[in-house]
Amino acid sequence: MNVIDHFNLRSFDLNLLVAFDAMMEEMSVTRAAQRLKIQQPAMSHNISTLRTLFQDDLFIRVGQVMKPTARALNLAGPIRQTLRQAQAAVLMADVFDPATERRTFRLGLSSEVELLLLPDLTARLRDIAPGIRLLARGGDVQEVDAMLDAGIIDLSVGCSYLPDSRHHCEPLYQSSVLCCFNPHLLKLPNPMGLDAYMSGQHAVISQTDSLHGCVKDALDHIGADLEVVAAAPDFMSVLATARQSPVIATVSSRIALRYGPLLGLEVSPVPLKLSFPPVAMVWPLQTDSDLGCAWLRQQIREAMLRTNEGGCSMPPPDGQNSWPRLRTL
Repeated sequence: MNVIDHFNLRSFDLNLLVAFDAMMEEMSVTRAAQRLKIQQPAMSHNISTLRTLFQDDLFIRVGQVMKPTARALNLAGPIRQTLRQAQAAVLMADVFDPATERRTFRLGLSSEVELLLLPDLTARLRDIAPGIRLLARGGDVQEVDAMLDAGIIDLSVGCSYLPDSRHHCEPLYQSSVLCCFNPHLLKLPNPMGLDAYMSGQHAVISQTDSLHGCVKDALDHIGADLEVVAAAPDFMSVLATARQSPVIATVSSRIALRYGPLLGLEVSPVPLKLSFPPVAMVWPLQTDSDLGCAWLRQQIREAMLRTNEGGCSMPPPDGQNSWPRLRTL
């Protein structure tokens, strides 16, 4: 693979290639100048500079006409091809046809969103965009900005994110929780009472070194505490723990409703008023004009809307001016 030497190339006036091509077409300094809409002395200067750069006369007078040298004839084809490619790049229309496009989009997803979005989005794209591929990866929310800046991911969807001026942040839906338990291991009423919930042992989601994980801020906000005996970064691990152990798993409402029954778990409201920030989609400002990325963002909005079991209201909890500044994706 040939590497472009930008340092040395920057000292070369690429307009000289245009002048060379015009001269090859016209074989007349006057007519080449007219084609380029410049004065004849300027065209003569361009030819003189080209002769110096290529160490060749390039164009010589034979009788009453100009003829190209062997060196000029060798240069003519590559220079014409270069100019055609440059012209095609400049005039290229920015189009995106999902039905024919072949492209891989890289998504940074929280464990909740990965389980909700990836199955629905993949199924939808198989019908309308068979050439589109999705590469999903997790990552701590602390790394999202750096991953977006480096182009490691095209966008991120998770909860929660502190907006950065370099990136757009669009809330998609309000996050809420339900609790799941194995009715064969825990004889609890459904809906579960406050005493039963507070006195039970719990499994929760945690992406940090905190055993109480992402519910800690919500619990602290209302002055509550739980006996957490297991925490994991993945929702399915927490649900599987509840299936095998007499513990209460407090997880995302959408995860609980979709996957809890599949594992034979009872799904109950949490008898506490817990508030969480919204799940948001984040993308770099520079991809606003990328039609493919804009199309994908719309597909994500529609896919997440279909998973929305209870509306998409976005106001902060009562009595608060803003959402808690959580940093757990």
